[in-house]
Amino acid sequence: MSDISSGEMPGPRNLITDVAGIRIGNAGDPSGLSGVTVLVPDRVLTVAADIRGGAPGGRETGALEPENLVEEAHAIVLSGGSVFGLDAASAVTTLLAHQGRGFRFGDQAWPCPVVPSAVLFDLMNGGSKAWGEEPPYRQLGRIAFEAAGLDFDLGNAGAGLGAIAGAIKGGLGSASSTNGVFTVGAVVAVNSVGSCVNPRSGRLWAYDHALGDEMGPDCGRPLARLAGTKVEMSPQAARPGANTTIAIVATDADLTKSEAKRLAIMAADGFGISIRPAHTPFDGDTVFAAATGLTALPENRALALAGLGAMASRTLARAIGRALWHAKPAGSVSSYREILGA
Repeated sequence: MSDISSGEMPGPRNLITDVAGIRIGNAGDPSGLSGVTVLVPDRVLTVAADIRGGAPGGRETGALEPENLVEEAHAIVLSGGSVFGLDAASAVTTLLAHQGRGFRFGDQAWPCPVVPSAVLFDLMNGGSKAWGEEPPYRQLGRIAFEAAGLDFDLGNAGAGLGAIAGAIKGGLGSASSTNGVFTVGAVVAVNSVGSCVNPRSGRLWAYDHALGDEMGPDCGRPLARLAGTKVEMSPQAARPGANTTIAIVATDADLTKSEAKRLAIMAADGFGISIRPAHTPFDGDTVFAAATGLTALPENRALALAGLGAMASRTLARAIGRALWHAKPAGSVSSYREILGA
């Protein structure tokens, strides 16, 4: 575990919901090994996105660019299912509209919510995708939205239910940090081409940033079964569009849209800390940054933003490590803890 000289501490839940006004809901299809995670805010969010993977799948991400008109979002959805998973955001959009949440234009009956979404590819993970006439993601989006709360499961849950990271089980992870002024949280579904494990030591790449025992005790013995996995980018491991790590970082800071974009860019360094390699041509790595605006930045906004970005990258790295730590075996795919014997 790391020596935290920055003074950062995890929040009381060590989840993204330690950022006030944020709730998370999960839903999953156990037989299909796929699921959905929905972030539901109490108020509108300032949201931006950073997309570094070469095979992304998303919705409303273009609208979030700083030069474009839309300033706010009403929910964010992470989903398995590749292109089919985009239906989850459609369900959330409709539910928000029924609640009267969204932008109104004149006397139109329904408001128009903005619901950015990113999807990962889990269609070939061994789960049954015999969906019949309708893929499950619209229903999963509805269930996840209605389940949103302050506490939620990690590991084989939500958008991480069927995720695979390198050659072992990926999953859903979350973490939070506070420096006494601002709070930053992250939630991530880890389904990467790259490995989250150092093949020489067998330790999680993210372990050096762990706070307390959130990724288990330090085990120095090597894990031979984890050496030489997808980090070598073998042709069998890397298939176009067949992976992706998708994440949301949230803060209570009062950020503009361009500042949220910079936060997302800096937070994406958490991928490089904890997944190697990251941002490959075969991943669709995407990070949303969401600001609730409850805590004002000091006069030197740029300096404060730099500090928030550094905190966000560490928090996201920790969330990725926690996803692997909480993951359980699924089908023929072993988990980190199973191999470790923990």
